[in-house]
Amino acid sequence: MKKRRLHNHDDEHIDESWLIPYSDLLTLLLALFIVLFASGSINNEKLQQIMISMNTALNGKGNSIILKENASISKDVKKNNNDVNKQEETDKLQTLKGQIEQYIEAKGLEKAITIKDEAKGIKLSLSDVILFESGKADLKGESLTILDDLLDLIKQVQNPISIEGHTDNVPITGGKFKSNWELSAARALSVLYYFEQKGIPSKKLQFSGFGEQKPIYPNDSLEHRQANRRVDITILKTE
Repeated sequence: MKKRRLHNHDDEHIDESWLIPYSDLLTLLLALFIVLFASGSINNEKLQQIMISMNTALNGKGNSIILKENASISKDVKKNNNDVNKQEETDKLQTLKGQIEQYIEAKGLEKAITIKDEAKGIKLSLSDVILFESGKADLKGESLTILDDLLDLIKQVQNPISIEGHTDNVPITGGKFKSNWELSAARALSVLYYFEQKGIPSKKLQFSGFGEQKPIYPNDSLEHRQANRRVDITILKTE
């Protein structure tokens, strides 16, 4: 009888070792489900809420796996959002560039205004002859119509704007400005002030004066020196 009682007592203890691999399997399946679910269309906030709920429901070693998946998925979602934002910005800037090109052609301003793509954004180069009198930094009256037309297009985007003044290498003698540095900076600043006056937020504007330091062509002819005297307006990429 004693042996029988011992035997029956041993029978009551069920082997529970299978529960450990079963729990691991469930955790891995859950992690797989999260990855597959997150790969669809889901915003980051909703994904975070799901992760928190599941982490709360699960305790033990499974949590470390879920947390790792959470970090990885959040990183992927953020990267995908950034890629989408960059593409949207690129599309908007290219649309703007096309509209400005059409305006330049319609007004017959091809010799006075050029536009091109650069790594930092799209750059408009305006010859000084349509903006200023020789050696001066005050905007000419007839230039304001052109700037107004360009601003109507530029205001379609909210990107920052960089304004740069450039001159040729002919030294300044007499007049208000002591050097090409001062003249180029003053001209860029005049355009900046006009943009600000027309509603472009100050925080989106910046200017610089480069004098003769960044010529487009060698200053070896009247035509080349004319091309080098310009104001560059760049609509900058934000990403």
